[in-house]
Amino acid sequence: MKPEPATEPSPENTAKASSDEAPTVISLRGATASLGGRPVLRGVDLAVRRGEVVALLGANGSGKSTAVRSVVGQVPLSGGDLELFGTPGRRFRDWARIGYVPQRTTAASGVPATVREVVSTGRLTRRRLGPPRAADRAAVRRALELVGMADRAKDSVSALSGGQHQRVLIARALAGEPELLIMDEPMAGVDLASQEILAGTLREQVAQGATVLLVLHELGPLEPLIDRAVVLRDGCVVHDGPPPKAVGQHALPGHDHVHPHAAHDAEPIRTGLLT
Repeated sequence: MKPEPATEPSPENTAKASSDEAPTVISLRGATASLGGRPVLRGVDLAVRRGEVVALLGANGSGKSTAVRSVVGQVPLSGGDLELFGTPGRRFRDWARIGYVPQRTTAASGVPATVREVVSTGRLTRRRLGPPRAADRAAVRRALELVGMADRAKDSVSALSGGQHQRVLIARALAGEPELLIMDEPMAGVDLASQEILAGTLREQVAQGATVLLVLHELGPLEPLIDRAVVLRDGCVVHDGPPPKAVGQHALPGHDHVHPHAAHDAEPIRTGLLT
């Protein structure tokens, strides 16, 4: 009998296998955390592999921002484990590898500064003592170009709109040329034009191999970039898999379920879980 010809793996399967074999950049296992004495994270498991774009989704108060703030060391874990690039969180010091964009805030926090000055602070983890080098200036210039703010470099950040402020904060993170980009609600309160610019910026970073963890309330123009959605509810993971459109198709009547890491009394996933 003639042997069956070998089947070529599809590009999708090849990409999936490649992602599954990539090193883990962020690992949270059984993570718990409290704010003001109130439990916020209740045993969160989260793994982000190199090259992935992962969205943290959920309603307000679900623990999304607390989860990313625990990753960058702003909220201490009361239990569980954190690893960054394979190093236990308590021993991790190589922060130049991580770019963090916090929730919407003013870029200069009331301190008089130009757009270029704010973005230049993103190079501090990579700079030696002394004045900026040519590489620092080039990185700042490129970051400003990526977010469409090069023509405002000399302007005071106090003169910017909300969407422009957000673009400056993202440029500040990009100026450090991070391997891992963590962004907390980057699209919140941002006009459509700025959303499209930010989506294009993120698309370029992903094409260059960046790993991205995003806190989002909705996917919007970033949806085509998302590899996985991790949905939180009451500090527990209730879904880790395809983004919401596929989740809605999966969670048809009769297919409601609780994620294995959710609390036993957590509600099942249903269509429209982000509302």
